[in-house]
Amino acid sequence: MRAHNIYPFLAALAVFSMTACGGGGDGPRVSASAQSLSLGPAPVLTLGATASVSATASSGLPVSYGSSTPAVCSVDSASGRVTALTAGSCSIVASQAGNASWAPAAQVTQTLVVLVDARQTLAFGAAPTLTLGGLATARASATSGLAPTYSSLSPGVCSVDAASGQVSAQSLGDCVVAADQAGNATYDAAARVTQTIAVAPAPLPSVPAAPTGVAARLGADVATVVVSIGAVDSGGSAVSGYSVSSVPAGITATAASAPVTVSCPSSCAGFAFAVAARNALGSGAASAAVDVITVFDVLTTFREPDTQPRDTVFTGSFTLNSTTGQISQLTGTLTESMTGNAVGSAPYYDMTQVRLANQLHSQRDAVLGGRFVATFARNTTATFSTSVAGGDGWSPRSGIASGGIYEGFPGAYASSTQNAYALIFVPDDPFTALTPAQLAMLAYADCAPGGMMGAACMTGTSIAGYGAVGTMGGFPFSQRITRR
Repeated sequence: MRAHNIYPFLAALAVFSMTACGGGGDGPRVSASAQSLSLGPAPVLTLGATASVSATASSGLPVSYGSSTPAVCSVDSASGRVTALTAGSCSIVASQAGNASWAPAAQVTQTLVVLVDARQTLAFGAAPTLTLGGLATARASATSGLAPTYSSLSPGVCSVDAASGQVSAQSLGDCVVAADQAGNATYDAAARVTQTIAVAPAPLPSVPAAPTGVAARLGADVATVVVSIGAVDSGGSAVSGYSVSSVPAGITATAASAPVTVSCPSSCAGFAFAVAARNALGSGAASAAVDVITVFDVLTTFREPDTQPRDTVFTGSFTLNSTTGQISQLTGTLTESMTGNAVGSAPYYDMTQVRLANQLHSQRDAVLGGRFVATFARNTTATFSTSVAGGDGWSPRSGIASGGIYEGFPGAYASSTQNAYALIFVPDDPFTALTPAQLAMLAYADCAPGGMMGAACMTGTSIAGYGAVGTMGGFPFSQRITRR
C-alpha cells in the first residue's frame, strides 16, 4: 500500500498516529502483537429471519462484521446480527483492525446458506369498488415476495391487466379476477386464488369521478412523463378517454386508455400533473396534481491502482422528484478494495461491502448543471479528523486537507465513528452521461475497518476536481445512472 505521495507531511502524520500517540492508530508498529480471529458455530439462517454470527479476537478487542453478499444478506457491523434478504449463500466477513498494541487480524469469513420454505401462498387485499365502465385495481401478494400475474375469469364482465391487476368493467355482474404465481428456482408455484368484484351501476348516469391512485414518473427521457391511474368511477357510462394537464398550466395530453404518455416541449422538470376521465356525458373532475417521482439506479466506480483488479464500487439507487428537483433515499453499498482476494466475478469479487443508508447531503450546482448527493454509513457526516486542518469533517477537500485521518484522531480508532460515504452527481438530465468536469467531482471515503491504513481512511478524489487523488491513488473512473 502506498501513502499519498502529494502529502508527505500528512503521511508522516499517519505514521505518528501509529507510533507516538497511544491508541491513535489501528495499523501495525514495531512492537505490535499479532492477533487472530476465531469463528463461532454457524447459525441457521432462514429467509426473512435473522441470526447472529460471532467471532472472537485473541486480543480481546471488539470485532466488526460486514456482508460480502449484500444482495443476499445484511449484517449489523457491531453485533453480527444477520438479516436474510433473498435465497442464496450469505458470506459474513469478520475483521479486527487492531490498535497501538495489536496488529490487524487476518479477516475470516463464515458462509451461511439461506434456508427457504419452497411453498408460497397468495392472498388478495380488500376488493375495490368497481362501477360499470370504470377502472379499479385488484392487488394480491405472495408470501415469496414474487410478483403475481392476473387474469379475468369473467371476460364478458371485465378485463384485467396481467401485470398491474387493473380491472376494466364492461358490463354489470360479478367480475372474477384470478391471481397466479408460477414460482422460480427457489419457490414452487402457488395455488391460484380468486377475488370477486361486483360491477355496480352508478345511481344516476353522470360524468366520471376524479381518478384516484394517480402517479407520474419519467418516461424514456426528461421530456416524457407517464401518468398512471389506480381507479376511476365511470359515472355509469363507459370511460372513453383521459385528459392530462400540467401544473403550472401549459402542457396537455389525451389518450383513449391509461397510462397516458405526456410530451413536454424540452423538459418536464418543475411540472406536476393531474388527470380527468371522460365518458359519453362529458369530462369529470380532475384528480389532485401529483409530482413526477422516478427511481434510478446508480453504479459509480473509483479506479484503485494498488488493489487491481479490485476497485471501489458504489452500487445504489435514489428517488428523483422532477417537480421539485429534489433527490431522496440515496442508499447502496460501497466495496472495500483492500479486502478479498479477487475471487468471484467483477466488479464485486469477494470484497467486503459497507452499507450506506443515510442520505445527509444534497446540494445543487448551477455551474455543473445538476445536484451533488452523498449517503453515509452512519447517521452523521463526521468522517475525518478536524484536529489538524479544521474543515467540515467530511467533504473531499476536508479529507485531503487532513490526509484522510479518521474522525476522533488522536483518540483510539475503536471508539471513532468509523464512517464511510459516497458522493455522486446527478445531472439535470439524468439520462445523459457525465461530463469530464462532473465526473471529476465524485468522491468517496471509507473509514470502516476494511478501509483503514494506520490512521488514514481510504479515499477517492481526482486531481482535476480537488487537486489530489485518494490516499491510495484512487480516483473517480465512471458513473452510470439508469431508470428503473
